[in-house]
Amino acid sequence: MTFEDALQQALNGLSFGALLFILAAGLSLIFGMMDVVNLAHGAFYMLGAYVALSVTRATGSFWIALIVAPLALAAFGLIIEPLLLRRLRGRHLDQVLITIGLSLVIADFIRLRDDWGWGATVRSLPFPAGLDRSIQIAGSDYPTYRLFVIAFSAALAFLLYVLHRRTRLGALVRAGVGDAQMLSALGVDTDRLFTLTFAVGAGLAGLAGVVAAPVFGLQPGMDIDALIYSLIVVVVGGLGSLSGAIAGSAVVGPADTFGKVLFPQFALALIFAIMALVLLFRPTGLLGRVRIGR
Repeated sequence: MTFEDALQQALNGLSFGALLFILAAGLSLIFGMMDVVNLAHGAFYMLGAYVALSVTRATGSFWIALIVAPLALAAFGLIIEPLLLRRLRGRHLDQVLITIGLSLVIADFIRLRDDWGWGATVRSLPFPAGLDRSIQIAGSDYPTYRLFVIAFSAALAFLLYVLHRRTRLGALVRAGVGDAQMLSALGVDTDRLFTLTFAVGAGLAGLAGVVAAPVFGLQPGMDIDALIYSLIVVVVGGLGSLSGAIAGSAVVGPADTFGKVLFPQFALALIFAIMALVLLFRPTGLLGRVRIGR
């Protein structure tokens, strides 16, 4: 592999890791804060991509879709959490079953909506104007959009860090990750906080779907890969930790990209091996913490 090829793959790995961070941040927050096994997270990602497709076709603007789709998924999360998940807290098997069922419903709904331009056919979302070109990096062309994904993810990580560390809501979330029962005993409306947390997680999944769609396209089944990768990132980085989501995506993204180039038949096995090694030496993940109680 030449230096130019290695640089290209390093940028691809960084871009993929940036996308994984957007996807996994919401899942990590939901797992860590609510102790909810949300296996519909990949379906939220897929639904966000399809909502973005419809909004882009209606308005002609990717940027409007980038705002509308996450808000639509957040609103969906505001409905789903009290309707389906609130009464199942602590019942992990029931959570697994209900969220798998929800993901199947979403997938079937997308397949049946040919009249919306969705359906079972592979769809594509065009690159936004201005980001549909390439620039020269080390003598090779590199897509501008992938650089945008890296920059956008970094800006989002900074925004989430500020909200997480510098606001009252962030302090409540941190307290909830540490000990939700104590937070409730202190008079905090944890039901409302959990619903808001779930909505933010769903919105982040939808946002990841919008950002990923121009690169990877849209088709039913895209939720499965998204769910697997986001779970690996969350496990590697650590539950309930924003910095853990960053660390996990920084490890998994490049490992997967270089693995597909160097060991194409064992790329997925490679990241599972990395996850196993992390769990062997750090059962709570790279930056995870032991949660006190629920």
